[in-house]
Amino acid sequence: MCRLLAYLGQPILMDKFLYEPENSMIKQSIHAKELEEPLNGDGFGVGWYSPEIAPEPAVFVSVYPAWNNRNLRYMAPKIRSNSIVAHVRAASVGDVSESNCHPFHYKTYLMAHNGGVEHFDKIKRPLKDMLSDEQYLWVKGQTDSEHLFALFLEYLSKKRKDFTADDVADSFQEMVTTTNKLMKEHGIKEEAYLNMVFIDGDRMVGLRYVSKPDITPLSLYYSEGSKYVCEDGACHMIPSTGHDRSVMIVSEKLTHFAEDWRPIPANHMILVYQDLSIKLRKIES
Repeated sequence: MCRLLAYLGQPILMDKFLYEPENSMIKQSIHAKELEEPLNGDGFGVGWYSPEIAPEPAVFVSVYPAWNNRNLRYMAPKIRSNSIVAHVRAASVGDVSESNCHPFHYKTYLMAHNGGVEHFDKIKRPLKDMLSDEQYLWVKGQTDSEHLFALFLEYLSKKRKDFTADDVADSFQEMVTTTNKLMKEHGIKEEAYLNMVFIDGDRMVGLRYVSKPDITPLSLYYSEGSKYVCEDGACHMIPSTGHDRSVMIVSEKLTHFAEDWRPIPANHMILVYQDLSIKLRKIES
């Protein structure tokens, strides 16, 4: 089912998320704690922003397991960014290939997904028929995730140019509504799990959603404070006392510090604005 992490805040070394915490992303690739199938070895991806160089993010993906990639091991302690997305994949829809690895990149945006739509092939064609040429041609892989993000981007493209986190959330809501409608029209009775994140280096939105209200969605947490620090293997979110702020969204808690992590309520989105203030918003089914 995959594991994901998204961070926006004070510049930090990628290593502080990927390797140092007791339940780091690398450890989650080997043995995730909140999944029935703990192994996420079908590739990985990291994306990060260096706004002083370019507004577009850098992306590194590989089909090799994250725990066994020496390039990632070399890179992580030497890349510092204020905006990072990481993902480890357990393949469901789509081959094990680089084009199917998250995060997905479009212009200045990064997107990652944990979950899936059962029998997605039944709605793939009608969904693609709803896309403009630009979004249709943007899709390079086979996953339900990338197609759902293309639909989301279709809605976001119709928003104002200087869009806010609220506009991103509106686009996710439209994507969820349309996906549910297509599933109903094509007889898909199984639930869809949509834990997703969007980030553009300035704002971030995450959603925790399952299409059946009587089912618990996959785990998703957030942490907010001044900055995330790791010293001698102990990692912790420092409480904010001033203007410095940082926000993280994760599939699983990186540490045992319970006060650092809050579950995103079922069928809700978390909106992180440019000033790094946050708001929770209910997803309408």
